[in-house]
Amino acid sequence: MTYKNNQVTDLKIAYIGGGSRGWAWTFMTDLSLDGQLGGDIILYDIDQEAARNNEIIGNRLKDDPHRPGKWNYKTAKSLKEALTDADFVVISIMPGTFEEMRSDVHAPEKYGIYQSVGDTAGPGGMLRALRTIPMFVDIAEAIKAYSPKAWVINYTNPMSLCVKTLYHVFPEIKAFGCCHEVFGTQKLLAQMCQEMLGIAHIPREDIHVNVLGINHFTWFDRASYQSYDLMPMFREFSEKYYESGYNLKDENWMNNPFRCAHRVKFDLMRTYGLIAAAGDRHLAEFMPPIYLKDPQTVESWGFGLTSVDHRIKDLRNRLDRSRKYLTGEESLSKEPSGEEGIKLIKSLLGLSRTVSNVNIPNAGQIANLPLGAIVETNALFEHDHIAPVFAGEIPDKVLELIRPHVINHEDILKAALTYDRKLALKAFCNDPLVTIGRAEAQELLNEMLENTKTYLPREWFL
Repeated sequence: MTYKNNQVTDLKIAYIGGGSRGWAWTFMTDLSLDGQLGGDIILYDIDQEAARNNEIIGNRLKDDPHRPGKWNYKTAKSLKEALTDADFVVISIMPGTFEEMRSDVHAPEKYGIYQSVGDTAGPGGMLRALRTIPMFVDIAEAIKAYSPKAWVINYTNPMSLCVKTLYHVFPEIKAFGCCHEVFGTQKLLAQMCQEMLGIAHIPREDIHVNVLGINHFTWFDRASYQSYDLMPMFREFSEKYYESGYNLKDENWMNNPFRCAHRVKFDLMRTYGLIAAAGDRHLAEFMPPIYLKDPQTVESWGFGLTSVDHRIKDLRNRLDRSRKYLTGEESLSKEPSGEEGIKLIKSLLGLSRTVSNVNIPNAGQIANLPLGAIVETNALFEHDHIAPVFAGEIPDKVLELIRPHVINHEDILKAALTYDRKLALKAFCNDPLVTIGRAEAQELLNEMLENTKTYLPREWFL
Protein backbone atom coordinates (compact mmCIF):
# COMPACT_ATOMS: atom_id res chain seq x y z
CA MET A 1 0.00 0.00 0.00
CA THR A 2 1.17 3.49 -0.84
CA TYR A 3 0.31 6.47 1.37
CA LYS A 4 0.40 9.84 -0.38
CA ASN A 5 -1.23 13.14 0.61
CA ASN A 6 -3.27 11.37 3.30
CA GLN A 7 -4.64 8.96 0.70
CA VAL A 8 -4.30 5.25 -0.07
CA THR A 9 -5.24 4.60 -3.68
CA ASP A 10 -3.75 1.17 -4.38
CA LEU A 11 -5.80 -1.02 -2.04
CA LYS A 12 -7.02 -4.47 -2.92
CA ILE A 13 -10.33 -5.46 -1.35
CA ALA A 14 -11.76 -8.94 -1.91
CA TYR A 15 -15.56 -9.02 -1.67
CA ILE A 16 -16.86 -12.54 -1.01
CA GLY A 17 -20.51 -12.50 -1.96
CA GLY A 18 -19.72 -9.84 -4.55
CA GLY A 19 -22.97 -10.48 -6.42
CA SER A 20 -24.93 -9.10 -3.48
CA ARG A 21 -27.85 -6.85 -4.36
CA GLY A 22 -27.92 -5.24 -0.94
CA TRP A 23 -24.79 -4.83 1.14
CA ALA A 24 -22.55 -4.70 -1.93
CA TRP A 25 -24.39 -1.66 -3.28
CA THR A 26 -24.16 0.04 0.10
CA PHE A 27 -20.43 -0.67 0.25
CA MET A 28 -19.88 0.49 -3.33
CA THR A 29 -21.78 3.69 -2.67
CA ASP A 30 -19.78 4.57 0.43
CA LEU A 31 -16.46 3.79 -1.27
CA SER A 32 -17.35 6.01 -4.21
CA LEU A 33 -18.10 8.95 -1.93
CA ASP A 34 -14.77 8.87 -0.06
CA GLY A 35 -11.80 10.40 -1.83
CA GLN A 36 -9.14 9.09 0.57
CA LEU A 37 -9.32 5.52 -0.71
CA GLY A 38 -9.01 3.83 -4.08
CA GLY A 39 -7.78 0.69 -5.77
CA ASP A 40 -9.24 -2.65 -6.86
CA ILE A 41 -12.38 -4.42 -5.67
CA ILE A 42 -12.33 -8.12 -6.55
CA LEU A 43 -15.84 -9.58 -6.59
CA TYR A 44 -16.25 -13.30 -5.96
CA ASP A 45 -19.61 -15.05 -5.90
CA ILE A 46 -20.88 -18.52 -6.74
CA ASP A 47 -23.39 -16.58 -8.87
CA GLN A 48 -20.86 -15.31 -11.41
CA GLU A 49 -23.46 -13.41 -13.42
CA ALA A 50 -24.50 -11.39 -10.36
CA ALA A 51 -20.86 -10.57 -9.63
CA ARG A 52 -20.28 -9.49 -13.24
CA ASN A 53 -23.34 -7.26 -13.02
CA ASN A 54 -21.90 -5.55 -9.94
CA GLU A 55 -18.58 -5.21 -11.77
CA ILE A 56 -20.34 -3.21 -14.49
CA ILE A 57 -22.32 -1.16 -11.96
CA GLY A 58 -19.21 -0.44 -9.90
CA ASN A 59 -17.00 0.56 -12.81
CA ARG A 60 -19.62 3.02 -14.04
CA LEU A 61 -19.15 5.00 -10.79
CA LYS A 62 -15.62 6.05 -11.81
CA ASP A 63 -17.02 8.37 -14.46
CA ASP A 64 -19.16 10.36 -12.02
CA PRO A 65 -17.36 13.60 -11.08
CA HIS A 66 -19.38 13.78 -7.87
CA ARG A 67 -17.84 10.52 -6.63
CA PRO A 68 -14.23 11.15 -5.56
CA GLY A 69 -13.49 7.52 -4.68
CA LYS A 70 -12.05 5.78 -7.76
CA TRP A 71 -12.15 1.98 -7.82
CA ASN A 72 -11.62 -0.69 -10.43
CA TYR A 73 -14.10 -3.57 -10.13
CA LYS A 74 -13.13 -7.03 -11.35
CA THR A 75 -14.84 -10.42 -11.10
CA ALA A 76 -12.82 -13.39 -9.84
CA LYS A 77 -13.52 -17.00 -10.77
CA SER A 78 -12.12 -18.47 -7.56
CA LEU A 79 -11.50 -17.66 -3.92
CA LYS A 80 -7.79 -17.94 -4.58
CA GLU A 81 -7.94 -15.32 -7.32
CA ALA A 82 -10.03 -12.98 -5.19
CA LEU A 83 -8.01 -13.33 -1.99
CA THR A 84 -4.41 -13.42 -3.17
CA ASP A 85 -2.59 -10.39 -1.71
CA ALA A 86 -5.84 -8.74 -0.54
CA ASP A 87 -5.47 -5.98 2.04
CA PHE A 88 -9.07 -6.31 3.20
CA VAL A 89 -11.68 -9.04 2.83
CA VAL A 90 -15.41 -8.34 3.06
CA ILE A 91 -17.76 -11.29 3.58
CA SER A 92 -21.45 -10.83 2.81
CA ILE A 93 -23.05 -14.06 1.66
CA MET A 94 -26.44 -15.72 1.85
CA PRO A 95 -26.09 -19.35 2.94
CA GLY A 96 -28.59 -21.01 0.65
CA THR A 97 -31.67 -19.59 -1.03
CA PHE A 98 -34.96 -18.21 0.17
CA GLU A 99 -36.35 -21.75 0.00
CA GLU A 100 -33.94 -22.78 2.75
CA MET A 101 -34.84 -19.63 4.66
CA ARG A 102 -38.54 -20.50 4.21
CA SER A 103 -37.87 -23.64 6.21
CA ASP A 104 -35.80 -21.73 8.80
CA VAL A 105 -38.58 -19.24 9.45
CA HIS A 106 -41.80 -21.12 8.81
CA ALA A 107 -41.22 -24.84 9.57
CA PRO A 108 -41.18 -24.15 13.36
CA GLU A 109 -44.59 -22.43 13.12
CA LYS A 110 -46.25 -25.85 12.86
CA TYR A 111 -45.01 -26.40 16.42
CA GLY A 112 -46.20 -23.01 17.64
CA ILE A 113 -42.72 -21.43 17.41
CA TYR A 114 -42.74 -18.00 15.75
CA GLN A 115 -39.63 -16.11 14.66
CA SER A 116 -39.54 -12.51 13.51
CA VAL A 117 -36.22 -12.79 11.62
CA GLY A 118 -34.93 -16.36 11.77
CA ASP A 119 -31.27 -15.71 10.99
CA THR A 120 -29.54 -15.50 14.38
CA ALA A 121 -31.33 -17.20 17.27
CA GLY A 122 -34.18 -19.69 17.50
CA PRO A 123 -34.42 -22.85 15.36
CA GLY A 124 -34.02 -20.80 12.17
CA GLY A 125 -30.82 -19.16 13.34
CA MET A 126 -29.35 -22.50 14.33
CA LEU A 127 -30.18 -24.19 11.02
CA ARG A 128 -28.80 -21.22 9.12
CA ALA A 129 -25.61 -21.61 11.19
CA LEU A 130 -25.32 -25.30 10.33
CA ARG A 131 -25.36 -24.35 6.64
CA THR A 132 -23.10 -21.32 7.05
CA ILE A 133 -20.31 -22.75 9.21
CA PRO A 134 -18.96 -25.16 6.55
CA MET A 135 -18.84 -22.25 4.09
CA PHE A 136 -16.91 -20.15 6.60
CA VAL A 137 -14.51 -23.03 7.23
CA ASP A 138 -13.64 -22.92 3.52
CA ILE A 139 -13.37 -19.12 3.54
CA ALA A 140 -11.13 -19.11 6.63
CA GLU A 141 -8.83 -21.75 5.15
CA ALA A 142 -8.58 -19.75 1.92
CA ILE A 143 -7.78 -16.54 3.80
CA LYS A 144 -5.09 -18.38 5.75
CA ALA A 145 -3.58 -19.63 2.49
CA TYR A 146 -3.82 -16.54 0.28
CA SER A 147 -4.22 -13.40 2.41
CA PRO A 148 -3.28 -14.23 6.03
CA LYS A 149 -2.44 -10.62 6.91
CA ALA A 150 -5.66 -9.12 5.54
CA TRP A 151 -8.27 -7.53 7.77
CA VAL A 152 -11.55 -9.44 7.42
CA ILE A 153 -14.92 -7.70 7.83
CA ASN A 154 -17.95 -9.95 8.19
CA TYR A 155 -21.53 -8.83 7.56
CA THR A 156 -23.09 -12.30 7.28
CA ASN A 157 -25.55 -13.68 9.85
CA PRO A 158 -25.54 -15.44 12.22
CA MET A 159 -22.81 -12.94 13.02
CA SER A 160 -21.46 -14.49 16.23
CA LEU A 161 -21.06 -17.96 14.77
CA CYS A 162 -19.59 -16.70 11.51
CA VAL A 163 -16.88 -14.78 13.35
CA LYS A 164 -16.40 -17.66 15.79
CA THR A 165 -15.82 -20.07 12.90
CA LEU A 166 -13.20 -17.81 11.31
CA TYR A 167 -11.18 -17.75 14.54
CA HIS A 168 -11.70 -21.47 15.18
CA VAL A 169 -10.17 -22.36 11.81
CA PHE A 170 -7.51 -19.63 11.72
CA PRO A 171 -6.80 -18.33 15.25
CA GLU A 172 -4.40 -15.65 13.97
CA ILE A 173 -6.98 -14.16 11.61
CA LYS A 174 -7.66 -10.43 11.90
CA ALA A 175 -11.43 -10.59 11.65
CA PHE A 176 -14.36 -8.67 13.09
CA GLY A 177 -18.09 -8.48 12.56
CA CYS A 178 -19.97 -5.26 11.79
CA CYS A 179 -23.64 -4.71 12.61
CA HIS A 180 -25.73 -1.53 12.41
CA GLU A 181 -28.34 -2.48 15.03
CA VAL A 182 -26.64 -0.33 17.70
CA PHE A 183 -26.81 2.65 15.34
CA GLY A 184 -30.59 2.37 15.21
CA THR A 185 -30.83 2.58 18.98
CA GLN A 186 -28.49 5.57 19.01
CA LYS A 187 -30.86 7.23 16.52
CA LEU A 188 -33.77 6.49 18.85
CA LEU A 189 -31.91 8.08 21.76
CA ALA A 190 -31.02 11.09 19.58
CA GLN A 191 -34.66 11.65 18.72
CA MET A 192 -35.59 11.19 22.37
CA CYS A 193 -33.13 13.98 23.25
CA GLN A 194 -34.53 16.22 20.53
CA GLU A 195 -38.02 15.78 21.95
CA MET A 196 -37.22 15.95 25.63
CA LEU A 197 -34.45 18.58 25.50
CA GLY A 198 -35.88 20.68 22.68
CA ILE A 199 -32.79 20.37 20.47
CA ALA A 200 -33.34 20.61 16.73
CA HIS A 201 -30.90 17.98 15.48
CA ILE A 202 -28.51 15.52 17.12
CA PRO A 203 -26.31 13.21 15.02
CA ARG A 204 -26.49 9.66 16.33
CA GLU A 205 -22.67 9.69 16.64
CA ASP A 206 -23.03 12.27 19.44
CA ILE A 207 -24.90 9.71 21.56
CA HIS A 208 -22.16 8.00 23.57
CA VAL A 209 -22.95 4.50 24.79
CA ASN A 210 -21.33 1.58 26.56
CA VAL A 211 -22.12 -1.52 24.51
CA LEU A 212 -22.17 -5.00 26.01
CA GLY A 213 -23.74 -8.27 24.96
CA ILE A 214 -23.80 -10.49 21.88
CA ASN A 215 -24.82 -9.61 18.36
CA HIS A 216 -28.51 -8.70 18.00
CA PHE A 217 -28.85 -8.97 21.79
CA THR A 218 -26.76 -5.97 22.77
CA TRP A 219 -27.42 -3.65 25.72
CA PHE A 220 -26.40 -0.20 26.96
CA ASP A 221 -25.77 0.20 30.67
CA ARG A 222 -24.51 3.76 30.13
CA ALA A 223 -25.65 6.35 27.61
CA SER A 224 -25.03 10.08 27.48
CA TYR A 225 -25.36 13.16 25.34
CA GLN A 226 -22.97 15.93 26.30
CA SER A 227 -23.64 16.42 30.05
CA TYR A 228 -26.95 14.50 30.04
CA ASP A 229 -27.26 11.03 31.53
CA LEU A 230 -29.69 9.31 29.17
CA MET A 231 -30.50 6.28 31.33
CA PRO A 232 -33.10 8.02 33.54
CA MET A 233 -34.33 9.96 30.52
CA PHE A 234 -34.92 6.74 28.58
CA ARG A 235 -36.76 5.28 31.55
CA GLU A 236 -39.12 8.27 31.46
CA PHE A 237 -39.36 8.07 27.66
CA SER A 238 -40.20 4.36 27.90
CA GLU A 239 -43.07 5.03 30.29
CA LYS A 240 -44.40 7.82 28.07
CA TYR A 241 -44.52 5.63 24.95
CA TYR A 242 -44.94 2.22 26.54
CA GLU A 243 -48.54 1.74 25.42
CA SER A 244 -48.51 3.60 22.12
CA GLY A 245 -45.01 2.77 20.93
CA TYR A 246 -42.75 5.24 19.17
CA ASN A 247 -41.99 5.60 15.46
CA LEU A 248 -38.70 7.11 14.39
CA LYS A 249 -39.09 9.98 11.95
CA ASP A 250 -39.97 8.67 8.47
CA GLU A 251 -40.20 5.11 9.81
CA ASN A 252 -43.58 3.53 10.56
CA TRP A 253 -43.48 -0.10 11.65
CA MET A 254 -46.99 -0.74 10.31
CA ASN A 255 -45.81 0.02 6.76
CA ASN A 256 -42.49 -1.83 6.93
CA PRO A 257 -41.97 -5.32 8.40
CA PHE A 258 -38.32 -4.48 9.13
CA ARG A 259 -39.29 -1.65 11.51
CA CYS A 260 -40.69 -1.64 15.04
CA ALA A 261 -42.46 0.62 17.54
CA HIS A 262 -39.75 -0.05 20.18
CA ARG A 263 -42.26 -1.39 22.71
CA VAL A 264 -40.04 -4.42 23.36
CA LYS A 265 -37.18 -2.06 24.28
CA PHE A 266 -39.47 -0.11 26.56
CA ASP A 267 -40.63 -3.31 28.26
CA LEU A 268 -37.06 -4.56 28.70
CA MET A 269 -36.08 -1.23 30.26
CA ARG A 270 -38.97 -1.61 32.71
CA THR A 271 -37.91 -5.15 33.59
CA TYR A 272 -34.10 -4.99 33.56
CA GLY A 273 -33.20 -1.30 33.86
CA LEU A 274 -30.94 -1.33 30.76
CA ILE A 275 -31.44 -0.12 27.19
CA ALA A 276 -31.74 -3.08 24.85
CA ALA A 277 -29.75 -1.95 21.83
CA ALA A 278 -31.05 -3.83 18.80
CA GLY A 279 -34.24 -3.84 16.78
CA ASP A 280 -37.24 -5.35 18.56
CA ARG A 281 -37.50 -8.05 15.88
CA HIS A 282 -34.09 -9.36 16.91
CA LEU A 283 -34.45 -8.80 20.65
CA ALA A 284 -37.68 -10.78 20.82
CA GLU A 285 -36.01 -13.91 19.40
CA PHE A 286 -33.52 -14.14 22.26
CA MET A 287 -36.24 -14.13 24.90
CA PRO A 288 -38.77 -16.76 25.95
CA PRO A 289 -41.90 -16.38 23.76
CA ILE A 290 -43.18 -13.35 25.66
CA TYR A 291 -43.28 -11.23 22.52
CA LEU A 292 -43.48 -14.07 19.96
CA LYS A 293 -46.27 -16.17 21.45
CA ASP A 294 -48.39 -15.87 18.29
CA PRO A 295 -48.95 -13.37 15.44
CA GLN A 296 -51.51 -11.42 17.45
CA THR A 297 -49.09 -10.99 20.34
CA VAL A 298 -46.38 -9.87 17.93
CA GLU A 299 -48.65 -7.21 16.47
CA SER A 300 -49.61 -5.98 19.94
CA TRP A 301 -45.91 -5.32 20.67
CA GLY A 302 -45.53 -3.17 17.59
CA PHE A 303 -43.37 -5.24 15.26
CA GLY A 304 -43.94 -7.85 12.57
CA LEU A 305 -43.09 -11.36 11.48
CA THR A 306 -40.94 -10.87 8.38
CA SER A 307 -42.21 -13.56 6.05
CA VAL A 308 -40.02 -15.14 3.42
CA ASP A 309 -42.63 -14.22 0.81
CA HIS A 310 -41.98 -10.58 1.67
CA ARG A 311 -38.24 -11.13 1.26
CA ILE A 312 -38.81 -12.74 -2.15
CA LYS A 313 -40.92 -9.77 -3.21
CA ASP A 314 -38.16 -7.45 -2.01
CA LEU A 315 -35.62 -9.46 -4.02
CA ARG A 316 -37.71 -8.99 -7.17
CA ASN A 317 -37.61 -5.24 -6.56
CA ARG A 318 -33.83 -5.35 -6.12
CA LEU A 319 -33.42 -7.40 -9.31
CA ASP A 320 -35.36 -4.68 -11.11
CA ARG A 321 -33.06 -2.06 -9.58
CA SER A 322 -30.05 -4.09 -10.71
CA ARG A 323 -31.36 -4.02 -14.27
CA LYS A 324 -31.79 -0.23 -14.09
CA TYR A 325 -28.30 0.22 -12.66
CA LEU A 326 -26.89 -1.94 -15.46
CA THR A 327 -28.60 0.03 -18.21
CA GLY A 328 -27.75 3.38 -16.63
CA GLU A 329 -31.42 4.19 -16.15
CA GLU A 330 -30.66 4.73 -12.47
CA SER A 331 -27.46 5.06 -10.43
CA LEU A 332 -26.47 4.13 -6.91
CA SER A 333 -27.25 6.62 -4.17
CA LYS A 334 -25.06 9.68 -3.77
CA GLU A 335 -25.75 9.86 -0.04
CA PRO A 336 -23.55 8.05 2.53
CA SER A 337 -25.33 5.06 4.02
CA GLY A 338 -24.43 5.76 7.64
CA GLU A 339 -22.63 2.41 7.89
CA GLU A 340 -19.13 2.55 9.34
CA GLY A 341 -17.27 -0.04 7.25
CA ILE A 342 -15.33 2.56 5.26
CA LYS A 343 -14.53 4.55 8.40
CA LEU A 344 -13.13 1.41 10.04
CA ILE A 345 -10.99 0.57 7.00
CA LYS A 346 -9.56 4.09 7.06
CA SER A 347 -8.76 3.77 10.77
CA LEU A 348 -7.02 0.43 10.25
CA LEU A 349 -4.96 2.13 7.55
CA GLY A 350 -3.93 4.81 10.03
CA LEU A 351 -5.86 7.64 8.36
CA SER A 352 -8.01 8.22 11.46
CA ARG A 353 -9.00 6.69 14.82
CA THR A 354 -12.52 5.43 15.45
CA VAL A 355 -14.49 3.94 18.32
CA SER A 356 -17.33 1.71 17.15
CA ASN A 357 -19.23 -1.39 18.20
CA VAL A 358 -17.70 -4.61 16.91
CA ASN A 359 -18.01 -8.39 17.21
CA ILE A 360 -14.72 -10.06 18.20
CA PRO A 361 -13.57 -12.74 20.67
CA ASN A 362 -13.91 -11.83 24.34
CA ALA A 363 -10.50 -10.99 25.75
CA GLY A 364 -11.97 -9.72 29.00
CA GLN A 365 -13.92 -6.75 27.66
CA ILE A 366 -17.02 -8.38 29.13
CA ALA A 367 -15.75 -9.64 32.45
CA ASN A 368 -18.41 -12.26 33.18
CA LEU A 369 -18.71 -13.96 29.79
CA PRO A 370 -16.30 -16.75 28.77
CA LEU A 371 -13.00 -15.80 27.18
CA GLY A 372 -13.11 -16.49 23.47
CA ALA A 373 -16.88 -16.11 23.20
CA ILE A 374 -17.81 -13.72 20.39
CA VAL A 375 -19.12 -10.61 22.11
CA GLU A 376 -20.20 -7.18 20.96
CA THR A 377 -18.69 -4.12 22.64
CA ASN A 378 -17.10 -0.88 21.57
CA ALA A 379 -13.52 -1.05 20.32
CA LEU A 380 -10.86 1.44 19.28
CA PHE A 381 -9.78 1.12 15.65
CA GLU A 382 -6.35 2.51 14.81
CA HIS A 383 -3.46 1.65 12.52
CA ASP A 384 -3.49 -2.14 11.99
CA HIS A 385 -5.01 -2.72 15.42
CA ILE A 386 -8.32 -3.16 17.22
CA ALA A 387 -8.37 -2.60 20.99
CA PRO A 388 -11.63 -3.68 22.65
CA VAL A 389 -13.06 -1.21 25.14
CA PHE A 390 -13.55 -2.68 28.63
CA ALA A 391 -17.34 -2.77 28.98
CA GLY A 392 -17.54 -4.26 32.47
CA GLU A 393 -19.89 -6.94 33.74
CA ILE A 394 -23.36 -7.72 32.47
CA PRO A 395 -25.92 -7.49 35.32
CA ASP A 396 -26.96 -10.91 36.59
CA LYS A 397 -30.56 -10.85 35.34
CA VAL A 398 -29.48 -9.94 31.80
CA LEU A 399 -26.57 -12.38 31.99
CA GLU A 400 -29.07 -15.18 32.56
CA LEU A 401 -30.77 -14.23 29.30
CA ILE A 402 -27.50 -14.18 27.35
CA ARG A 403 -25.83 -17.28 28.80
CA PRO A 404 -27.97 -19.94 27.00
CA HIS A 405 -27.13 -18.37 23.64
CA VAL A 406 -23.40 -18.29 24.36
CA ILE A 407 -23.57 -21.99 25.27
CA ASN A 408 -25.52 -22.67 22.10
CA HIS A 409 -22.84 -20.96 20.01
CA GLU A 410 -20.33 -23.49 21.34
CA ASP A 411 -22.64 -26.45 20.76
CA ILE A 412 -23.78 -25.44 17.28
CA LEU A 413 -20.20 -24.85 16.13
CA LYS A 414 -19.18 -28.30 17.35
CA ALA A 415 -22.32 -29.89 15.86
CA ALA A 416 -21.66 -28.26 12.49
CA LEU A 417 -18.06 -29.49 12.44
CA THR A 418 -18.90 -33.05 13.53
CA TYR A 419 -22.43 -33.50 12.05
CA ASP A 420 -23.69 -34.33 15.53
CA ARG A 421 -27.51 -34.40 15.66
CA LYS A 422 -27.53 -35.01 19.42
CA LEU A 423 -25.54 -31.85 20.04
CA ALA A 424 -27.72 -29.87 17.63
CA LEU A 425 -30.79 -31.17 19.46
CA LYS A 426 -29.28 -30.10 22.78
CA ALA A 427 -28.92 -26.57 21.39
CA PHE A 428 -32.50 -26.65 20.07
CA CYS A 429 -33.85 -27.61 23.48
CA ASN A 430 -31.67 -24.97 25.17
CA ASP A 431 -33.12 -22.15 23.06
CA PRO A 432 -35.76 -20.14 24.99
CA LEU A 433 -38.14 -20.03 22.01
CA VAL A 434 -38.27 -23.84 21.83
CA THR A 435 -40.91 -24.63 24.42
CA ILE A 436 -41.92 -27.98 22.90
CA GLY A 437 -40.83 -31.35 24.31
CA ARG A 438 -37.66 -33.16 23.31
CA ALA A 439 -39.44 -35.61 20.98
CA GLU A 440 -41.11 -32.80 19.04
CA ALA A 441 -37.86 -30.83 18.99
CA GLN A 442 -36.18 -33.89 17.44
CA GLU A 443 -38.93 -34.07 14.79
CA LEU A 444 -38.50 -30.37 14.02
CA LEU A 445 -34.71 -30.62 13.79
CA ASN A 446 -34.88 -33.63 11.46
CA GLU A 447 -37.46 -31.92 9.26
CA MET A 448 -35.43 -28.70 9.00
CA LEU A 449 -32.25 -30.60 8.19
CA GLU A 450 -34.06 -32.48 5.44
CA ASN A 451 -35.61 -29.28 4.08
CA THR A 452 -32.18 -27.65 3.69
CA LYS A 453 -30.33 -30.79 2.62
CA THR A 454 -29.01 -29.22 -0.60
CA TYR A 455 -26.82 -26.78 1.35
CA LEU A 456 -25.67 -29.13 4.13
CA PRO A 457 -22.68 -31.52 4.09
CA ARG A 458 -23.74 -35.03 3.13
CA GLU A 459 -22.34 -36.36 6.43
CA TRP A 460 -25.48 -35.12 8.20
CA PHE A 461 -27.45 -37.82 6.39
CA LEU A 462 -25.13 -40.84 6.62
